Amino acid sequence: MLVFAAVMLYFLPESMSGGGVTASTIKREPLPRGSVVETDYYTDELGWIGNRTQLTAGMRNFYQKTGVQPHLYLTDTISDAHTPTAEQAEAFLNAKYDELFEDEAHLLLVFFERTPGSYHTWYLCGVQAKAVLDGEAMDILLDYIDRYYYGDMTDEEFFSKAFDDAGSRIMKVTTSPWIPALMVAGILIIIIIMFAWWSKAKKQKNLEAEQTKDILSTPLETFGTGDEKKD
Repeated sequence: MLVFAAVMLYFLPESMSGGGVTASTIKREPLPRGSVVETDYYTDELGWIGNRTQLTAGMRNFYQKTGVQPHLYLTDTISDAHTPTAEQAEAFLNAKYDELFEDEAHLLLVFFERTPGSYHTWYLCGVQAKAVLDGEAMDILLDYIDRYYYGDMTDEEFFSKAFDDAGSRIMKVTTSPWIPALMVAGILIIIIIMFAWWSKAKKQKNLEAEQTKDILSTPLETFGTGDEKKD
């Protein structure tokens, strides 16, 4: 029997329709090669997936970036229940993980939709997988799923894109959009200061040149102090 990380339960209310995606604040390293005994990428009990290649393209990218192989489980029934309890969902995920995988480097994501427009997700990460897919990383994946679920993409497209985009975001620290803006503003301020200094210096130089020109063009006799006395 495999030893599993705790089952994480996640529910998205029907009213939630997208919004921002959780920022990645942690530098993560992918699992070493050879951690995964590769398996199928999905189980479809809803009959949603018609284009296997399209779906798995994004999921394979997620695997390549994180070192964790995901498995998407689409269903509307858990333990013969259409409204499963948290305990039923936990037991289901543990049993399915043990049935589907031979290692601790998989992610099992159960997507449960009983009625269109409202769904639940549960996930279970193997112990090794949790080194990469911590709570923040999983929030990122679930945020992308929620964002694309309410769009106009096909089922294959939105799941594939959600995994692909999540894999990229999880594996790098998210840069605040304000940082580039502040850098540009700082450069502009420096340019303005330098231009003002240059303008002032040029104006002073021109003034000194005018004064020198005036001095050189003034007749020498004008520099006298008065009539000279003769002996």
